[in-house]
Amino acid sequence: MSARLRAIATNIGSMTSSNDGNERSLVYLAALPVDMVKGIGPKNLKKLTSHGIRSVADLLLTPPRRYLDRSQLFDIASAPIGEEVTIGGVVTAFSKRRISRGRTMVEAKVSDGTRTVRVVWFNPYIKLDEGEEVALSGTLETFGTTLQMKGPDVDRLSREPALTTGRVVPVYSTISGINAATLRSSIDNAVRRAIPVRDVLDEATLDAYDLVDRSFAIERIHFPETLSDVGPARRRLVFDEFLRIQMALRVRAYDEFETQVGVSNSVRGPLLERYIGSLPFELTPDQGKALSEILHDMEAGTPLHRLLQGEVGSGKTVVVIAALLTSVESGHQAAFMAPTEVLATQHYLGTIRSLAEAGMAPVADADLRTGTASLFGSEPPATRPVRVALFTSGRVLVNFSRSEVNRTRALEWLADGTIDIAFGTHALIQPDVSFHSLGITVVDEQHRFGVEQRVHLRDSDRRDGVPDLLLMTATPIPRTFVMALYGDLEVSTIVTMPPGRTELETAAINADAEADTAVDSQIRSVVASGNQVFVVCPLVEPSDKIDARSATEEYLRVAGSLRDLRVGLLHGQMTSSDKAEVMEAFRVGAIDVLIATTVIEVGIDVPNATLIVVWNAERFGLSQLHQLRGRVGRGSHPGRCLLVVDASTPDAERRVDAMVATTDGFELAEVDLRIRGHGTIFGSSQSGAGDLRFGDLLRDGDLVIAASECATRAVAEDRTGRLVLEVLEEFRIFIGESDEWLGKS
Repeated sequence: MSARLRAIATNIGSMTSSNDGNERSLVYLAALPVDMVKGIGPKNLKKLTSHGIRSVADLLLTPPRRYLDRSQLFDIASAPIGEEVTIGGVVTAFSKRRISRGRTMVEAKVSDGTRTVRVVWFNPYIKLDEGEEVALSGTLETFGTTLQMKGPDVDRLSREPALTTGRVVPVYSTISGINAATLRSSIDNAVRRAIPVRDVLDEATLDAYDLVDRSFAIERIHFPETLSDVGPARRRLVFDEFLRIQMALRVRAYDEFETQVGVSNSVRGPLLERYIGSLPFELTPDQGKALSEILHDMEAGTPLHRLLQGEVGSGKTVVVIAALLTSVESGHQAAFMAPTEVLATQHYLGTIRSLAEAGMAPVADADLRTGTASLFGSEPPATRPVRVALFTSGRVLVNFSRSEVNRTRALEWLADGTIDIAFGTHALIQPDVSFHSLGITVVDEQHRFGVEQRVHLRDSDRRDGVPDLLLMTATPIPRTFVMALYGDLEVSTIVTMPPGRTELETAAINADAEADTAVDSQIRSVVASGNQVFVVCPLVEPSDKIDARSATEEYLRVAGSLRDLRVGLLHGQMTSSDKAEVMEAFRVGAIDVLIATTVIEVGIDVPNATLIVVWNAERFGLSQLHQLRGRVGRGSHPGRCLLVVDASTPDAERRVDAMVATTDGFELAEVDLRIRGHGTIFGSSQSGAGDLRFGDLLRDGDLVIAASECATRAVAEDRTGRLVLEVLEEFRIFIGESDEWLGKS
């Protein structure tokens, strides 16, 4: 082996960084267009830009997909056959010729004195000179008695630096039209010019979280001296990504809640006691803990800002009603917003039923013509009934009238304080809606609302301080995902189920010719036992473009094949009054089988429903399937979920298999996120996790926690300090303006 080759082999990563001695910040590098890097011309600029690589910083933060360890240079004679190796020598012959179908083959012979290897490339853009010294990296194989390599990477050692020889070589995701060697060379040029990069973290913080400095991380993630460099480099860059998100979340929490004056919701009196005492069961430990956390935050001088998450059927609503009554008891009003009319109606009916059982329902159809002063007088909250309203796009109901009321009149009652608790959909955030004194806002299934919609209701009345904000979700989220998504929120979690809840069985069948018969048999058996059935379809009407079962055609099929059963139809295109009528009929048992779309996905509580059939289950997400399954088994009878599966993708099969294997929502949430990937965490309207280049929320949970701790401490110590401001600026550049996706959570 030549002296040059041996020097390369023994000086792994000996390339030094050339710079002018000034440290550049990542923000500074983000302002430099990527075509300032040597080797990137107009053509490559366009291709890189299409992949989101617009600046020098973007190029530096382009992660290698994998690495090739070419740090060991073999003599040709001793190199192992069938393995990826790096060899070197002198070109002794070079030729180029046309072969079949217009293709070109380049052939070279390379010798290092121990043996000669034949090298071939097909349709390459390569020309080697005889007598030139090269290094080859590829798989060595035998062809008869000849050693050969097909299509290896080649370093022409007369052209420094050698980027694929005697070192660990980064391999990047393919960018169409850009040669891998060109991309690697461009990144090498960028690293050489950029390093050192000024760090936002001081030595104490680096030590506290076992992090390397930023310059080391950027240089060694691309060109590690050994593979052992990659882990620490990646760890630092992952931490940086999570720190940007956590810092933006903590600053949002500080500005919007921790430094604001909240509404005084500090009275825990007879209303709360009467409600809790009227429940036919004891609160579970999780329910009790969640309620205690919520009430503690409501009593604080700053506004409550908390997420209540819990398994399907875990009893979140009981906790929320207690919080609503606490605000009423403190002299304020409460608002509860749900994403669908069906769900809002369900919450309204459930609440007025609970109030009636606790002896807190007003007399219906009292004299409303003169307002409520004569009806309720000035009685303190502890001794008077609780007035509840439902606002949807199609109607308004109040629990002190047996019939629908005029919306204009209902809005007057909301504005003068007559209505204590308002349930509703988007109808609650219309311009004509105002409250007398809003104390708390609850948003159910909050991920279905945009951030602006979620916060609009809370901000509609700040005259007595910033109202408390409680978000709810029945979609279980693992802890580190909660921190990444809702780092500006405190979190209460209900895991344990209330006593008496039955086990759920889940089975899957193929959507073949026998499926209709199998489904009808199970429906008939369940109805014969005195219980009811949900049947869910992905479409409302048949589609020429989508081969899936529709609710309307399934309604006609079931009504025809099971003529002796009472069959109902429910979907989102029906009018509000029709939906309410059908849902109430099913709730009271006047309908045996309800054919529906996913309008019944969340919050629908019909204890007598014990079977849910989901057609084309492969078309639903895992969390959605879990929510649908949660509609049954809510009473004293066991529940069953039957998934009817058509030809599906491997991911769909994984979702169905997971549904059959477990009913643990938190376990399913992790499976779902593994399948979908972390890029979908924030949803289409909230970019952020999709911009994680190095981090993986499932794998890097410890760094999410560490970044959260670092950001929380930094904001608490100095909201306008250097670390906070510099990280926020990086957030703005690499993820976007905070209001674009963080909103006001």
